[in-house]
Amino acid sequence: MRLRALLETEALGLRLLGGEDELDRTVRGVMTTDLRDPSRYLTGGELVLTGLAWRRNSADSEPFVRILASAGVAGLAAGEAELGDIPDDLVSACRRNRLPLFAVNEDVAFATITEYVVRQVSGERAGDLAAVVDRHRRLMTSGPAGGGPDVVLDLLTTDLDLRAWVLSPTGRQIAGAGEPLAPGVCATLAGEHLAAVRTGRRGPHRISIQGITYSLFPIRGAGRGPGGPGARDVRESVLSDWFLAVEADAGDWPAERLDLLQGVTQLIAVERDRRDAARTVRRRLAQEVLELVQTGAAPAEIAARLRVAAPVLLPGLGTAPHWQVVVARVDWDGGDIPGGPVAQSLLEEILVDPSVSGPEPSDRIAVAHAGDEAIALVPLPALPAEPGEEKGPDRALNADELLSAVREPLQAGLADDGRLTLGVSAAVHSAEGLRGALEEARHARRVAAARPGRVCAAGHHELASHVLLLPFVPDDVRRAFTARLLDPLRDYDRRHRAELIPTLEAFLDCDGSWTRCATRLHLHVNTLRYRVGRIEQLTGRDLSRLEDKLDFFLALRMS
Repeated sequence: MRLRALLETEALGLRLLGGEDELDRTVRGVMTTDLRDPSRYLTGGELVLTGLAWRRNSADSEPFVRILASAGVAGLAAGEAELGDIPDDLVSACRRNRLPLFAVNEDVAFATITEYVVRQVSGERAGDLAAVVDRHRRLMTSGPAGGGPDVVLDLLTTDLDLRAWVLSPTGRQIAGAGEPLAPGVCATLAGEHLAAVRTGRRGPHRISIQGITYSLFPIRGAGRGPGGPGARDVRESVLSDWFLAVEADAGDWPAERLDLLQGVTQLIAVERDRRDAARTVRRRLAQEVLELVQTGAAPAEIAARLRVAAPVLLPGLGTAPHWQVVVARVDWDGGDIPGGPVAQSLLEEILVDPSVSGPEPSDRIAVAHAGDEAIALVPLPALPAEPGEEKGPDRALNADELLSAVREPLQAGLADDGRLTLGVSAAVHSAEGLRGALEEARHARRVAAARPGRVCAAGHHELASHVLLLPFVPDDVRRAFTARLLDPLRDYDRRHRAELIPTLEAFLDCDGSWTRCATRLHLHVNTLRYRVGRIEQLTGRDLSRLEDKLDFFLALRMS
């Protein structure tokens, strides 16, 4: 708004004392002060209101006005209640510094002027932002997006002084303006959002955390969520839709501002739809690889497909990675909601490190779905190898860690009629190992399904050796278990002729007796200890433990 508009508003009781040529200045805010030096509180464009308590004599006016003019304020309004008429030295100082000066009638409260200015400025800012949002929407629906959700959130901060974040249903921050939210706050907000959606409450939903109120706005793309052309049930999208968290209480917002925020969510939804479209290639790669694995294709054919997938999932990687398989299933009571697509979207989110912001990290994961089951191929870059050793996989996925950060919000989204179960395989480094890894992950998921709870996971390490004796366990799982224990030893023997496998067999046959085993192998005890130490180093097992001895015994018998 302009200074001229304030002068023309009779209810404000303002009288111009100087600065007729400056009345077209823009007012961007209002501040009341009686400090002799208020510079640290000024950002420019303010209408400054003062009761003149800072003025002790005529010499004080010039420094005060010079500070305001240097800060770029729009104008000064002085109250007549303290001194009656406005002092001539203040009028002269404002003229010298080309600062418009108003007198405020003693019957008019500063609060009245403040409320009027704030209402007018906020309304104009909202209108400007609405125009920007509409312009961005037209651009993004007709061509490539520029800047993503962060650009829109920055507009909310700069134009409406609103801090906002885009969060996933697991509480991961996709975008944000300002400082990131604490992980615990993100998880709580996600849980509240999912609970509100499941109970049918209309947004925005409000929640207070540590004295701060947040308003939560659902973000729904085309065909997702209630009211979308492809939506039949809220459970089809509740575990995949993003939401907007605004640090404000939207309960008393006018309809115009609520409409503006709805426009912002629609704009972000366009970005979400674009990201989903870009993910199609990775989903197709996963589907093709899994079809080859499940139909028993030749390892060479699977390996060729993996070589195509690796550069897409890990651009710039020079060597073939190791792989893990993760299987997830979402089941709803009644069985009338297809769980495959829900599990696919959810798995794509769960497999992203929750400490990493933005949508890009999920671009390194390929997830397919078959029936009610989602299957992920997760590449693991190879770590540098020590001299004489093979390269090992980078940090592998752990079933418990995958769900620890997302369990709270997911339980709210699953409510009392949904269930998520998840299984994780061991890492494999070749096409031959993928079928065993897939069956291993599926069997781990069945182990998780046998446990109580809405969100359960199990890893390959939980497939205890005695379970492998049960007849219903697939042969591929047995082969995967045996290969994981013995292949490192066989490879080492092949390269170094170290005879670790015969040493292991003899050590177990001698019931772990160092003396008897050394005598049997015609070795010095220290040599035997060196070989057993190497076996433990290569396999990560401890041959002093009964459980690990039993695992090795079964692996040798099944090999």
